[in-house]
Amino acid sequence: MTPSWPSAGEMMTPRPVTLPHDAPISKALGTMRTRGFHEIPVLRNRRLLGMITFESIARRMSWALTTKVEHLVTLAPLVTPQTSLPELAEQLLANGLRAAPVVGRRGELLGVVSRTDMVRALPALPEVRRVRVEQLARAADLLVRETDACRHLFAQIRLIEAHPLPVLDRKGRLVGAVGVADLGGVLWRPDTGGKRDAPSHGSVLDIEVGSIMHSPPVTVEVGSSAADAALLMSREKVSSVFVIAAGKPPRVVGQTELLGLVVGRGRPKGGRARVEDVYVEVSGLRGSGDPALLAEIDGLVASGLHRIAQQVRPALLSLHLAPHATHRTSDITVEARLHTDHGIYYASHTGWNLLAGVAGLMDELVAQTRRAREERRRRGRSGRTGDRDSEQLGVDDPELERRIRSATGDAPGDEEGA
Repeated sequence: MTPSWPSAGEMMTPRPVTLPHDAPISKALGTMRTRGFHEIPVLRNRRLLGMITFESIARRMSWALTTKVEHLVTLAPLVTPQTSLPELAEQLLANGLRAAPVVGRRGELLGVVSRTDMVRALPALPEVRRVRVEQLARAADLLVRETDACRHLFAQIRLIEAHPLPVLDRKGRLVGAVGVADLGGVLWRPDTGGKRDAPSHGSVLDIEVGSIMHSPPVTVEVGSSAADAALLMSREKVSSVFVIAAGKPPRVVGQTELLGLVVGRGRPKGGRARVEDVYVEVSGLRGSGDPALLAEIDGLVASGLHRIAQQVRPALLSLHLAPHATHRTSDITVEARLHTDHGIYYASHTGWNLLAGVAGLMDELVAQTRRAREERRRRGRSGRTGDRDSEQLGVDDPELERRIRSATGDAPGDEEGA
């Protein structure tokens, strides 16, 4: 049975706050800070021009605050009131936006729908309730110390746009989180000191992270469902939660991971899987990345997806790169999470050779999907069809389950009720 997905018109906020095209950057920053927004629609003569985002401002800190917002406008995806949740999730993730304007037939602005609005709709979906948070969690892009200067965070603005970063104290304990809204407060701060900083005459960007972070951090227990995480995000008004396991660095589940559960699920079933329709997300690359390196990664991913498409219908592939930033090793861990019409598949690789790691991950995902397909055929031959709905997003491969537990720090025997 095809699910009835919520539409953009049902989830959107009507009559949104907007800015005229000739408004100064200072006006945009002030509105973002007071209203808690990350993107604001920009209008010219009542027609939508695009979106002004915090990232576009933060990446141009040298620009005068009197610069007009029309010079920093980002083109928004086309969203109508009829756009379904899966389509909308894919468009927002592909464009890297937290919100999108909803327009009518004449291009008039009807409202704005955000990732927060969409996450609020997820707990009602059976697909989301079946998934555990450790199946979605990934390594944090960066571990921040509360004594770090905010200046360093602006250099990592791409990472913070994806997720708030965990903040650790001197003993390595998780004490808070710092996100885009917190950095917005730094740019708007009229003085040079934070709440816990001694008076100084330095730059406002030199204040400590501990002075602007939000604390305590919002955490969720291992074994909780993705629906629990979505409810917690909505209740606490945050865009991510941290999954804590004893003796392990905090891992992150954010709106991006949750929305990944519905990407591609509104497409009609049947027919041959098209690799071109698979949404591929690569996160953790510092800066813009090396174009040649990105091209090689793309080639390895495309080759792997073509083989995977012979076994299942892939919808979304997330690759997260986590460098081991120490003087002792140049290793990098690459985590892969593949969403398909028959479940979620997970693989991880650590080593110094990034390309070899990506190639190995794709080979492992091909092997996992092939084993799962053979298992489905074996069940079909034996007359045990099973519950199709229960395998849509669950992991029923024992070997895969072992790999997930190993990668997420879930020790064997830590089953629910054990």
